[in-house]
Amino acid sequence: VKVKIPFGNKYLDAIFSVPKKKLRYGVILTHGAGGDMNFPQLVSLAAYLAAQGILCLRFTCKGLNIAYRTKAYKTVVEYLKHSDDYKLSGVFLAGRSMGSRAAASAIHQLSQDDDSDDFIQGLVCLSYPLHRPKLQSKLRDEDLLFIRCPVLFVSGSADEMCEKQLLEGVASKMKAPKKIHWIDGANHGMAVKGRTEDDVMEEINVQVFSWLRENIELDHK
Repeated sequence: VKVKIPFGNKYLDAIFSVPKKKLRYGVILTHGAGGDMNFPQLVSLAAYLAAQGILCLRFTCKGLNIAYRTKAYKTVVEYLKHSDDYKLSGVFLAGRSMGSRAAASAIHQLSQDDDSDDFIQGLVCLSYPLHRPKLQSKLRDEDLLFIRCPVLFVSGSADEMCEKQLLEGVASKMKAPKKIHWIDGANHGMAVKGRTEDDVMEEINVQVFSWLRENIELDHK
């Protein structure tokens, strides 16, 4: 279902992947610095999650400024929260690369609001860009350290923007419950020598869904 989400004096293009059975939880997905919401990994994940009964809303925001992208993400969260078509108990924020930075920043900012509630259930970071290539001294970890909700990282062990030891070091300092799933040999784009793109995407999809299900079940207890 295609929608246009009001954002200032313009609109954000977005698509709902709607499950056949109504579930109480949803996932918001957005892309990295390049591309848009039709990036193959996002399309694949949205279709997989919807088939498992989880509503997915993916959106495009072309700005390369992280503050602008974060503002757009917060707008999408509010849109879904107040949607009459989809009454959700909670939502997980997710993104690829720069999109995961925007998601983390949105969670940090929304958690500081006086009226913040538990609508946001967790964060999924696909290829989180912890640092620029070959610039490991400047880590983009400021939002991660403030987050309290559960976090899943899915990263390639050969990601040139997320050195394995550095992400594990940041994770050890985080106060949130967290899990890291390493895609063996994958680079920042999740390409792995000797494996097809579909094969890698299936591994990502299964990992994300099983983590979501775990956290939804914990919430129900």
